[in-house]
Amino acid sequence: MYLTIRHDTSYRYETTVHYSIQQLRLTPASGASQVVRRWSIEAPGKLDATFDAYGNVLHTLVLNKPHSEIRLRVSGEIDTFPLIDGLLPDGPGPVPLEHFTCSTPLTDADTAVCELARSVPALTSPASLIALSERIIERVEFQSGVTEVTSTAAEALALGKGVCQDHAHLMLACCRARGVPARYVSGYIEPGDVPHGASHAWVDVWLEGLGWTSVDVTHATFASEIYCRLAVARDYEAAAPVRGRRIGGREEKLNVSVTVSAQIPQ
Repeated sequence: MYLTIRHDTSYRYETTVHYSIQQLRLTPASGASQVVRRWSIEAPGKLDATFDAYGNVLHTLVLNKPHSEIRLRVSGEIDTFPLIDGLLPDGPGPVPLEHFTCSTPLTDADTAVCELARSVPALTSPASLIALSERIIERVEFQSGVTEVTSTAAEALALGKGVCQDHAHLMLACCRARGVPARYVSGYIEPGDVPHGASHAWVDVWLEGLGWTSVDVTHATFASEIYCRLAVARDYEAAAPVRGRRIGGREEKLNVSVTVSAQIPQ
């Protein structure tokens, strides 16, 4: 599949910002599931590039002159490839698998989460991951605007509503409660006729003897060629596409526009 992606982000501030720093995980890497043809980030300043502990491309933007807005424009083209049952033939990666069995504040499992985790007898096959995804979306209806980026898996389950980030965190919490390594994935999806897109979140779960299996919990399906991977980490906080701090500005107005289109190569 050939994906064309455009992602525009703008921050506007009520008063002047005197200093801001932004960390951007907005650059996909080529791998077994995708090859980047072209990718660019336009920003109002120099971008310093490095890699974080998970191997994600990390750009840092520092603005130390007065400003009242920040505009970021991402565009690119990638080739993606189908995955059999979501299996990624990339190997375990640079971080020990045990790291992905540890809970985080966003993925701590309370009693209700542990009960949900046990609703599937064993998490040892791709089919069992789809079964758990189905349990999660039965319990947490997709609804935007009811949770925050700081909402936890347990809070989303108690509320019974949430978005793809909440579904992913709940899947992570369930897997880790069972001692199964699982990691958060941020990226894009070609939305087609589905109601949820195009910026998206899903999970990779490590299955012994198979490897990382990529699962879109929100749609209870395996992630495949309509997905573009940006970053992986233990949860959203460490994989967020844009994170920053500032001095000044008071209230902030955020606008995000993402479009993803797909074509089948001739």
